[in-house]
Amino acid sequence: MDLQSTLNKLYSLHQFGIKLGLDNIAAFLEMLGNPQDKFKSFHIAGSNGKGSTASFIASLLMESGHKTGLYTSPHFVRFNERVRVNGIQIPDDYILGFINEHSKYIDEKELTFFEVTTGMAFKYFAETKVDYAVIETGLGGRLDATNTITPLASAITTISKEHTEILGDTIEKIAFEKAGIIKPDSSVFAGIMPDEAYEVINCTADERNCR
Repeated sequence: MDLQSTLNKLYSLHQFGIKLGLDNIAAFLEMLGNPQDKFKSFHIAGSNGKGSTASFIASLLMESGHKTGLYTSPHFVRFNERVRVNGIQIPDDYILGFINEHSKYIDEKELTFFEVTTGMAFKYFAETKVDYAVIETGLGGRLDATNTITPLASAITTISKEHTEILGDTIEKIAFEKAGIIKPDSSVFAGIMPDEAYEVINCTADERNCR
């Protein structure tokens, strides 16, 4: 397949919609050699501002001399914008090769667009040997495909009512989903948010012995 045909195949995976859960992506990553374990990371969730926050952190890391990966969504002009290393977009040839190599697995397992893209990003970061990767969640956090990393720190920017049909119809329920990215014994940063959301974040961090 050429690049456009490859991207068309990737976009066609939207037909499988959003699959909340980590079983599919965990199995895919294991097949890829668990690339998410080969670099240090920071994980960003939130209702607003998560993309900007991820970009700011990546810029700070690059300015400090670290080879830095950045995974964000959506893209504005080109798919390649979603995956960058030191500000340089993932090459067309890599996308083409990755999809062609794993096409059979993707079809058989009915992976979603975001699961495939996440696996590709993690594999690319591992192969390019980034020092750090800054990873933005897609939707929510707890069951998001990106929640397969073990970050040095997690940041939750803001919390407001959004995607209520998926994440829950209260601030507390949405905060619970976002707080799902918090890993034991890590650092957690919280932005300005309603008190009821902050309480959920704070309790989760305490339960998991976080700073």
